[in-house]
Amino acid sequence: MKNRLKYLLIMFGSILLMLPLTLEAQSKEDFKREHFILDEDTLNYRILYPKDFSIEKQYPVVLVLHGAGERGNNNEAQLVHGSDLFLMEKNREEFPAIVIFPQAPKDDYWAKVEVKRDTIPFQFDFKNKQEPTKSLKMVMELMDSIVEKDFVIKEKVYVGGLSMGGMGTYEILYKKPEMFAAAFAICGGANTEIAEGYPKGFNIWIFHGENDDVVPPRFSKSMARAINHHGGNAKLSLYPEDNHNSWDSAFSEPYFLPWLFSQNRTE
Repeated sequence: MKNRLKYLLIMFGSILLMLPLTLEAQSKEDFKREHFILDEDTLNYRILYPKDFSIEKQYPVVLVLHGAGERGNNNEAQLVHGSDLFLMEKNREEFPAIVIFPQAPKDDYWAKVEVKRDTIPFQFDFKNKQEPTKSLKMVMELMDSIVEKDFVIKEKVYVGGLSMGGMGTYEILYKKPEMFAAAFAICGGANTEIAEGYPKGFNIWIFHGENDDVVPPRFSKSMARAINHHGGNAKLSLYPEDNHNSWDSAFSEPYFLPWLFSQNRTE
């Protein structure tokens, strides 16, 4: 009898431990697996539709670009950071939107940049004015195809990303300045010269950890200054205690989503 009771307690405990993982896996699957094909190349992406989605209604669109560590071809890793924020029941009800998480392959990058990893912090040579990488080009083509849909609010299309994705965010804003209403860039960087091509009055929220030993915070500070110098509206949040994982603090900002979805693109 005692052995049976012990067995039941162990089984019950195991179920309780597995339950959060099961719930998380189920919620992640709300992001539908999709593939975008262009000239024999394939871009994996996950897309979250609003609850009770209808083609008769219109919705904002959010494009989220992951970091270098989430590259691959499993169409899963890109959801590690940030997806939970958009999956929260409260946020899905208050901010119904179409949210897209593409995945770059291991051998590619969102931004055109040469990275030297033999020093800490890494060394970055940004070449954002050159032709985009294959992955960013495919993302731009994917977004063109989505934004043209009747159920998309053209004035409420947003982009953001973290680390490599923050770098990709700065570059896609330069290459598609007419598409986005606002952006967020977390622990990223870029060639400050591209800020001149951003729309006047463009709103972007920039985040960085002051202790970042991978991507120096000076990149975010420089981009914020450049954007504001050229007539944009860059808001900079620096976290004194954060290292490279400042996305945890950024996605915890209580006004992050209200700020993002309040922005509208003006001609």
